[in-house]
Amino acid sequence: MVNLTEITNIAVIVEALATTALVFLLFYTVRQMEHTVALHRIQAEYHLRPWLGPQSSIKLLNQNADGRYQFDISIKNYGELPSMNTMVSYKMKNKLITRQETKQDTTHTFNLGPMLPNMEKHYWFFIDSGLIQKSKEGKENLFISLYFEYKFGETVSGYGMISQFEPNSNEFIHKDMWVDTPGVLNKT
Repeated sequence: MVNLTEITNIAVIVEALATTALVFLLFYTVRQMEHTVALHRIQAEYHLRPWLGPQSSIKLLNQNADGRYQFDISIKNYGELPSMNTMVSYKMKNKLITRQETKQDTTHTFNLGPMLPNMEKHYWFFIDSGLIQKSKEGKENLFISLYFEYKFGETVSGYGMISQFEPNSNEFIHKDMWVDTPGVLNKT
């Protein structure tokens, strides 16, 4: 027969094993909760914010009577929160423009204002017909850069693109596109 001391010893061993298992379960639960909190933080920083980007390519609208070509790009807020202030910067050169040049010394800057979620706005820019003609004749390349800087709260983000005019199709071909997220954005 089993005596009371053996039963007590077995009960103590079982209780110790159960307590150890409970400590491990509690440890892994706390670690899982830490990961969940980290994912929620990432979601709040990157998902619940404005996300501005082009809705279409750069389109030729028409050639004006004053001899300039008018181009259009539509930008849309794909995010779930509004952008409080959207600024677009435009620059044009006959050589490839760098990302840093896009944000510095811009030729034209225009305030598009606030953009609600799923809102679309258009930005028009004009290029002299003489420059278009030089590009079509192969005498000179034509590059543009567009940079959309947008704010939400105290945070600033941006979307940039560098494009080259393709004379055969009268369209711009994107050479570089990027998104400056709040953690990466360098204010210049």
